[in-house]
Amino acid sequence: MRRTRSTTRKNLVSTFLAGLAALLGLVVLGALVPTAAHAQLPGDPPGASPGALATGLHVDNGRLLEGNGNDFVMRGVNHAHTWYPGETQSLADIKALGANSVRVVLSDGHRWSKNSPEDVAAVIAQCKANRLICVLEVHDTTGYGEDAAAGTLDHAADYWIGLKSVLTGQENYVIVNIGNEPWGNTDPAGWTDPTIAAVKKLRAAGFEHTIMVDAPNWGQDWQGVMRANAQAVYDADTTGNLIFSIHMYSVFDTAAEITDYLNAFVTAKLPILIGEFGGPADQYGDPDEDTMMATAQQLRLGYLAWSWSGNTDPILDLTIGFDPAQLSSWGQRIFNGANGIAQTSEEATIYGGGTPGDTQAPTAPGTPGASAVAATSVTLTWTAATDNVGVTAYDVVRVSGSSETTVAAATTNTTTVTGLTANTAYTFAVYARDAAGNRSARSATVSVTTADGGSTPGTSCSVGYRVSNEWPGGFQGEITLRNTGTAAISGWKLVFAFAGGQTVSNMWGGTPTQSGASVSVANASYTATIPAGGSVAVGFTANKGTTNPAPTAFTLNGTTCAVA
Repeated sequence: MRRTRSTTRKNLVSTFLAGLAALLGLVVLGALVPTAAHAQLPGDPPGASPGALATGLHVDNGRLLEGNGNDFVMRGVNHAHTWYPGETQSLADIKALGANSVRVVLSDGHRWSKNSPEDVAAVIAQCKANRLICVLEVHDTTGYGEDAAAGTLDHAADYWIGLKSVLTGQENYVIVNIGNEPWGNTDPAGWTDPTIAAVKKLRAAGFEHTIMVDAPNWGQDWQGVMRANAQAVYDADTTGNLIFSIHMYSVFDTAAEITDYLNAFVTAKLPILIGEFGGPADQYGDPDEDTMMATAQQLRLGYLAWSWSGNTDPILDLTIGFDPAQLSSWGQRIFNGANGIAQTSEEATIYGGGTPGDTQAPTAPGTPGASAVAATSVTLTWTAATDNVGVTAYDVVRVSGSSETTVAAATTNTTTVTGLTANTAYTFAVYARDAAGNRSARSATVSVTTADGGSTPGTSCSVGYRVSNEWPGGFQGEITLRNTGTAAISGWKLVFAFAGGQTVSNMWGGTPTQSGASVSVANASYTATIPAGGSVAVGFTANKGTTNPAPTAFTLNGTTCAVA
């Protein structure tokens, strides 16, 4: 049982029904226009959600705001606290990697051991000590109606009411996610009324927090029920402080599905975030995490990746064994990849991040200069921008005609762009950002032609290979590539051979090509650079016969590596 992982359980018939229902959902929600859920109150700013309580985190005009009115975009991960209560260092580690928020798994006692008020108070204190916004969720509701062990939203609401003394006064720091994935694939239309009832129950009990509600269909809403009924659920909240959470796994395997779903909510001025998502391919499909993250950044929507560590199936562990020094390839993607946490996270202003009311953009950075031009990488350096408060980050973009693509982010005035193609012309420019999210005008551009291809001179490496999970006919493995040299490796190709007839079926962190026993792996964009003394990880699943011998030799860019 993969208790800590959202899944889809569609067959061919349900796939057809899903497409039909999703289309109907598109028609319903796509036709919505912003409507006032409640009467306008004196003193409300134009466009505000009437009746919104600004006690702390709240919703206004379809956006999640802090109490001071500053836009807050969640960039964080999920952490399975209720199953691993001893991993108290995790919140500090999550923050150290750049997250501004964390979604914490709790239990109301229906299915797992109940988290006490004292324990929840300690979690909140740890979130605040580590300057994180804390989303608290009850996991016992997962798959209700299909999973007989799941609890109800009403039971979860009673649990939150029992925690009211702990939660009151924490509205600046805590969002209450009533129940995780509170309906399975059996009659998901039944999700709407219990969701409305649970929201009303919490408001009647005096909760002023922003409330988060998850979608049915194990969180993925592939039948469009949340999409079709979102306005009715939102209107049922007497405060207007409600945010919808979609979980994106293998149902969302195309860019069109992702952008269509998120844009429908944004157009309707209904607040939404990606409350869970995965990237590595599994038996259900291959989620398009690149589009999820890019669209969330484009629309300034929050995302919370699943999950820090401890999954029954480790394919979605961001860290290996809760160790922040051992990021998996999935963890590298989330924290350090394009549109990832390190590049896009902004600390909540309640902790001092950003400047409330700061609307002045930085000056444009200087024209970038190019150096260390290699076949697959180039180093860019520019004159720093200035700002009335302070520049916090730079976005490097590739310019092609009238279009731009973000290719790197930096906190200083230099960065190395990787994942390029040999002997190819590129044009780059730079933007500056401050803590409030203000973006400068674009710098002047620089044009660069990469060098001819070839192996990286002086490559020195070691490779670690391990099988992390195995089943009849298949297995999951991880390959760790370590640069033991004194210079960074920019762009790589790993070659090895299977001796037992194994064949790679899916891979993340690299792109495989297999011919017979020989396997060649080219870097992904977010694993292209291996710093001196550093490492990257490639994960994969493969088919096997009766034996599963490990490869005995590896070459990286044509150089034989030591086997760790």
